[in-house]
Amino acid sequence: MYQFSYAEILDDNAQDARSRERQAMERGIELLEIAKAKGRHSMEAVEALNYVNQLWRIFIEDLARPENDLPDALRAELISIGLWITNEVHQMRLGKSENFEGLIEICMIIRDGLK
Repeated sequence: MYQFSYAEILDDNAQDARSRERQAMERGIELLEIAKAKGRHSMEAVEALNYVNQLWRIFIEDLARPENDLPDALRAELISIGLWITNEVHQMRLGKSENFEGLIEICMIIRDGLK
């Protein structure tokens, strides 16, 4: 019978969490691409912006926790990105921006970093 070490179990859990984060990011990108095609005033845009905003608020909250294992500098950079994204979503809701492409590009970069 094979015995798993605690480190292996933690590593698997981290990989599972990263996979879920990647899937969530992929869904956000998909929604943003649909919203971009339908336009800022569409229901698809409302859904995409709400989803991306909520997703990044969850990420920011997790990154701000002291028990988050990422290096402090990386956490700070990701929080800054998340704050930019939530601000951009707010500007889009106010009609001051239509920057779907920028949101998509940043989310793709972060998604690719979750490999």
